[in-house]
Amino acid sequence: MLTAIVICPDEEIGHRLETALEATGVVSVERTLNRYPNAVDLVRIMRAHTPEVVFLSFEAVEQAHELVKLLEAEADGIQIVAVHRTCDARLLRETMRAGVREFLSEPFERDTLMEALRSVHTVLQRKPPAHHATNQIFTFLPSKAGVGTSTIALNTSAALARRANTQVLLSDFDLTSGMIRFMLKLQNEFSLIEAAEHAHEMDETLWPQMITSIGALDVLHAGRLSPNLRIDTDQIRLLVDFMRRNYKAITFDLSGNLERYSIELMQLSKRVIMVCTPEIPSLHLARQKLLFLRDFDLHSRVGVVLNRSQKKAVFSHEQVEELLGIQVIKTFPNDYNGVNHAMRDGGCISPSSAMGKVFDQFAQELLDRETAEQRNKKRKFLERFVVTSQDLIKA
Repeated sequence: MLTAIVICPDEEIGHRLETALEATGVVSVERTLNRYPNAVDLVRIMRAHTPEVVFLSFEAVEQAHELVKLLEAEADGIQIVAVHRTCDARLLRETMRAGVREFLSEPFERDTLMEALRSVHTVLQRKPPAHHATNQIFTFLPSKAGVGTSTIALNTSAALARRANTQVLLSDFDLTSGMIRFMLKLQNEFSLIEAAEHAHEMDETLWPQMITSIGALDVLHAGRLSPNLRIDTDQIRLLVDFMRRNYKAITFDLSGNLERYSIELMQLSKRVIMVCTPEIPSLHLARQKLLFLRDFDLHSRVGVVLNRSQKKAVFSHEQVEELLGIQVIKTFPNDYNGVNHAMRDGGCISPSSAMGKVFDQFAQELLDRETAEQRNKKRKFLERFVVTSQDLIKA
């Protein structure tokens, strides 16, 4: 089944085309637009529905040309079929100039449609469309309850959102005792539960109802206390796929109970941030969880954040690393007053405060690590290419 959207300002033609396409039994029309969308709306629609083919009216030729460029920039390999009331040589030249190979005009007869769809399907088999999906996913995992993971997750997410051109989503996946809704005094009745239940139909109109926007930070809270509630992992996969297409960075605040969906979220993450305090119970459980995560090949993704650190802590930074056998990537001081003032006001720690600057620094370090990893991958690829070329020359 091909997934498609129809863009046709002529509602009459758009309706007849949609009916004809659905009647073929091989096309699912996810959305029909009776206008030419602007660039922002088009991106939202594309990322919500991830179509394989777009049926685009060439009623207004110049606008259609612009949309072709936007579509191809958003999803490399997307197939576009031109649509018009009539077919004449001038229109065919215009569609060919835009790089569109298929053309449909009224009446939309089944044989003609099927021929065009077979051609589109053949191209898609060779090269499916590549829709945008971020890999900047950061998961926050507590070593034990009460170590301040939600505070770290919230303020790191806010700091990430302060980076230029970084739209960030924070999702609270702690169904047993999620704190994000309380900390931000959120009034939205919709939560992660409703979002998961509607994951299969999530789109650009439903999603804004689920989240609360605070500047460039969108928040999806965990809802009311639901300790016996279980989320279907298939729903979570669909929901996370939607998130990845629509944000540049995503953060997950987990319960620490290592649910099945939590493991899957960590497997998607570029970095799993385990939050500890420099105390024996916290470090003991951190060590146990690290051993558990090793069985899922997640050990290498974990970095420890040491929270509420004091000058005269029982364990130093170095001792924690030695005890856990893993790097401490950040240390946060104990700022009891700052955290409580932020919670009282229903917001984040002030970015101008000493603690706020530590969060800004941490957010930048996370993004820099992503950039460094990408550079290393590119360099390794080039090194392999150079070695291969040299071997060929020698041969």
